[in-house]
Amino acid sequence: MKRRSITLAAMLLAAQAALAGPLPVLPLAQGISPLAGIGGNQAPWTIIVLLTVLTLIPAVLLSMTPFVRLLIVFHFLRQALGTQSTPTNQTLIGLALVLTFFLMQPVGLAIQQQALMPLEAGRITPLAAVEIGSRPLKTFMLHYARQKDVALFLELARESRPRTPEDLSMRIVMPAYILSELKAGFQIGAVLFLPFLVIDMVVASITTSVGMMQLPPVVISTPLKLLLFVMVDGWNLLVGSLMRSFG
Repeated sequence: MKRRSITLAAMLLAAQAALAGPLPVLPLAQGISPLAGIGGNQAPWTIIVLLTVLTLIPAVLLSMTPFVRLLIVFHFLRQALGTQSTPTNQTLIGLALVLTFFLMQPVGLAIQQQALMPLEAGRITPLAAVEIGSRPLKTFMLHYARQKDVALFLELARESRPRTPEDLSMRIVMPAYILSELKAGFQIGAVLFLPFLVIDMVVASITTSVGMMQLPPVVISTPLKLLLFVMVDGWNLLVGSLMRSFG
């Protein structure tokens, strides 16, 4: 028992001496500073820029592409047909994304050739690449933005009228383009709604005149509208008209 007490006391004294002494210093690899990555120039700027771009993709998709117009028209079509959840939201969004990619491919190719490739080659800085890459996108948006909407945001921003449309800032072009796309989408949707509305009115008047009060007119009009849409190859006509509207 006495030996165990002596051994325990010796272990405690050794532990106390180890704690009282200086902490061991871990060897660092040659050429690596202990402060590397903390306030230094070792930050992975490429990853930071990439993550920032990925965060802004939804906003860019909604504000600088035809995605808004396409999605509005597709939702108007579904309401006009009377089908509540067919096609599903995922289907309509996917179709709008595919068509948006089809329409924006020339713009993306121009951005790659004029901005991304010189940036990768080191001929221009990232800020210059952003400025150069925004030019094809601005040209695309100005082509479909109405002058009335552009003038509205020029007035709200209290900026003087530029000499050429290319001198407009993205602060003016982006909201003007969104308003123009919303108006175009609602115009196409309203025209698309009219023939189906006529079918609804005709079916409702017929069922009321023959005394079929207990049968909702939508039960009869929905199959008729679907049959008409399929017979005229509606998806082909609608997508073709939408694509030509961006010509």
